[in-house]
Amino acid sequence: KKGYWKHPKTKTPVKTAKIRRIGPAAVITVSDRAFKKIYRDTSGPALASGLERIGFSIKKRIISPDDQRTIEAEIRRAARGVNVIVLTGGTGISPRDVTPEAVMHVCDRLIPGIGETLRSSGGPVTAPLSRSIAGQLGKCVIVALPGSPGGVRDGLCVLEDLLPHAISIAKGGKHRT
Repeated sequence: KKGYWKHPKTKTPVKTAKIRRIGPAAVITVSDRAFKKIYRDTSGPALASGLERIGFSIKKRIISPDDQRTIEAEIRRAARGVNVIVLTGGTGISPRDVTPEAVMHVCDRLIPGIGETLRSSGGPVTAPLSRSIAGQLGKCVIVALPGSPGGVRDGLCVLEDLLPHAISIAKGGKHRT
């Protein structure tokens, strides 16, 4: 037998795992090649799946080219009605990597500790080359992760405990003790 088995004469209700519901989220993939459909986006779906596992409901999935003004417009548009926006891609050091600049430009204030934690969390040797950044636009928390599925996976490990608390505080909640 596989899975959960309950004897037909058992009267106790089946207990299901409680999934915390944190709120709505948006995922933005920043990639010229994915935008032009030259290759299939794999980081965005991995990010959306990871955020759902944490307890977010994905309300918006966007693919944007590596253009600062376009990224800024997508962030502003996505921020309406979500608690968090997580971007993947454009955080490196190539000439077209402008996601951090776009995030800095739209945010009311930055949250430098998140980017620092993402870089120091024990990722690959190339982690110091990432320019991951986080900030706030109103009550919406915005985080930019690397564009690789591995970078997304590593980032989600850091964000899993951090994001729910950050969102609570951004909405006026109290700090954990």
